[in-house]
Amino acid sequence: MEWGMMNEYAVVAFGVVTGIALSAVAGVRMFLPFLVAAIAVKLGVIEVANDFAWISSWPALAVFATAALTEVLAYYIPVIDHALDVLGSPAAIVAGSLLTASMVIGMDEWLRWSLAIIAGGGIAGSLHVGKTLLRGASTATTAGLANPLLATGEMIGSTLAAIAAIWIPVAVVVLAIIMLIVLIRAIIQRRNRQLV
Repeated sequence: MEWGMMNEYAVVAFGVVTGIALSAVAGVRMFLPFLVAAIAVKLGVIEVANDFAWISSWPALAVFATAALTEVLAYYIPVIDHALDVLGSPAAIVAGSLLTASMVIGMDEWLRWSLAIIAGGGIAGSLHVGKTLLRGASTATTAGLANPLLATGEMIGSTLAAIAAIWIPVAVVVLAIIMLIVLIRAIIQRRNRQLV
């Protein structure tokens, strides 16, 4: 195998893993990974697919920064945080799909979008559902008093994970998979307790 061909595979693999890692973060905070990706592209740290070059434009950066800040602040408002969790599931799937598609360079378009929808949208949607269940349990057990603490933890964790998704995407994907496994086990255990 030629070095050039291996380099092409490495670029595709890095894009896939980075896209999925950013998509996992979008399951918790939807706009933050877009902002981090846009900054990384603007600084020349990563590249995006040609049809996503707009992601690092100044208007896009302004929109992502405004949306990320608004989303972070909205999670501190009791009724709005619940509405964001309910409405956010389909939006997280779309965000995850777009993030993965934007990072994959050098892949057939049909395959790129299939991968983006299944892997990127799938992980974002799954983690968003998990986050929504956690917030629901928090609201039920603490009458919502712990939700600001959760919002702070989600904001810090999402920021760190989005930055890590750029520099060490494999670690973020592994962590997301572990979170999914823990979530699935918790749901199964809860269901089994209800059946008894």
